[in-house]
Amino acid sequence: MGIDETLKRVRSGLPRLHPAEAYAASDDEDTYIVDTRPEFQRRAAGEIAGAIVIERNHLEWRLDPSCDARIPEAINADIRWIVLCEGGYSSSLAADSLRQIGLHRSTDVIGGFNAWRAAGLPITRPDPASQPRSGGEGPGS
Repeated sequence: MGIDETLKRVRSGLPRLHPAEAYAASDDEDTYIVDTRPEFQRRAAGEIAGAIVIERNHLEWRLDPSCDARIPEAINADIRWIVLCEGGYSSSLAADSLRQIGLHRSTDVIGGFNAWRAAGLPITRPDPASQPRSGGEGPGS
């Protein structure tokens, strides 16, 4: 199965959110938006205010509540992680990966950061760009 079929399969199992839905959901106590874009993309286009920055290569380790390298917000499998990338492709695969490790409420934003910006939702431009979140010691550190 190629990437297009894999993406189609993955997305069929995700309750994906439009940017405005993700923005509204971020007010919920147990919901976090996670920006997985690399620093050069965040520096060029801006960042989502209040989003947790975790680059893709550390995502599962930072969000798995059973991992020593988790971030403080990763307290249980019932947290709703809304993953966001630049265009909404790799975030679908990332959300599926989180679901596979038991984070069953994980999803992503349709159209990613580009759609968020097009919808006129809040963006910040920190200088320098926010540093990715780190957790404890262990795999993924």
